[in-house]
Amino acid sequence: MHRDSPAPPERMARVRAMLHELDVDALLFLDMKNVRYLTGFTGSDGALVIGNKQEILLVDGRYTNQARKEVEGPRVFEYKDKEKIDGIAAILSDGSLRSVGFESQAMNVNTYLNLTEKLGGLKLNPMSDQIGALRAVKDEKEIAFIKKAAEISCEALTAVRDLIRPGVREKDIAIELDFLMRRRGAEQVSFPTIVASGANSAQPHAQPGSRAIENGDMVIVDCGAVYCGYHSDETCTFAVGYKDKKQEEAYSLVKTAHDRALEAVKAGIPCVEIDRIARECIETGKLGKYFTHGTGHGVGLDVHEAPRIASNSEMVLEAGMVLTVEPGVYIPDLWGVRIEDMILVKEEGCEVLTKVSKDFTVLH
Repeated sequence: MHRDSPAPPERMARVRAMLHELDVDALLFLDMKNVRYLTGFTGSDGALVIGNKQEILLVDGRYTNQARKEVEGPRVFEYKDKEKIDGIAAILSDGSLRSVGFESQAMNVNTYLNLTEKLGGLKLNPMSDQIGALRAVKDEKEIAFIKKAAEISCEALTAVRDLIRPGVREKDIAIELDFLMRRRGAEQVSFPTIVASGANSAQPHAQPGSRAIENGDMVIVDCGAVYCGYHSDETCTFAVGYKDKKQEEAYSLVKTAHDRALEAVKAGIPCVEIDRIARECIETGKLGKYFTHGTGHGVGLDVHEAPRIASNSEMVLEAGMVLTVEPGVYIPDLWGVRIEDMILVKEEGCEVLTKVSKDFTVLH
């Protein structure tokens, strides 16, 4: 499992098979995570053009040698520094293309206008969900990388629990957790680590600050590691010192929603069904208005990618998808509870990849 090995050629074949369905002659990729997925190129800038008869990776001089080492199949085209749009236009203006699809979320208006001007009559068609779904089902190598990322973050989270005690600041716990993940082999953290205590835990994406943990706090820790480009994501909620009845009831409700959603996961189940199961469970405890986000999301080269586990998702679970299940409730000015595991979808059931216990734990 070498981190710089070229991408499997069947990924390119899947893209070419999409061309007719999307009614375009080629696809232009600017999202570097998609470029990496399709070619194996790990640089931070470039572009990829895939047509029926062409596969071209465009890079500037900083990355030419790297691209030739990492990539097999696509031709490597070097454009001059700061002339990326000119390089793309040169490739697309070869006379054989009438329409080109592109990732709408990866191209800004300025780039679109400049490229449109240089391409003359060639039509640019925005694409979004069709391309995002490409990476949803993981192969064995991707799953191995994700499992390693999860192992790293789980070990670090387990090791840092002794710091979660009265008098310790949120940001000091987050800093130590980040350090432990890096020391255990993470390339970087998946996202800014969340350590939120007391009333801060009622904010789903709170930033760790100078607040010192107090007895009676609920503390949410949300973290992930990146290994060979692939992310992990896990959230635990702890009580510090003691737990009161309302905290225990809320935790039990969220845990039941989490467990029922996991039990329902298998290939062929619509994503909206998983969201519905978790949401209805929270609503039975009359806390539905405090569940303010979707139930989960896909994880891979991005920490948030297809599929979305939400009330408006149109995707259906497939074996090989990796996703989170993370119901939560957030009581303003008091505390919050979120329980998140990352799972691998199977034909029947799922495999939980994040291993820290989700039983309600009181830390002293």
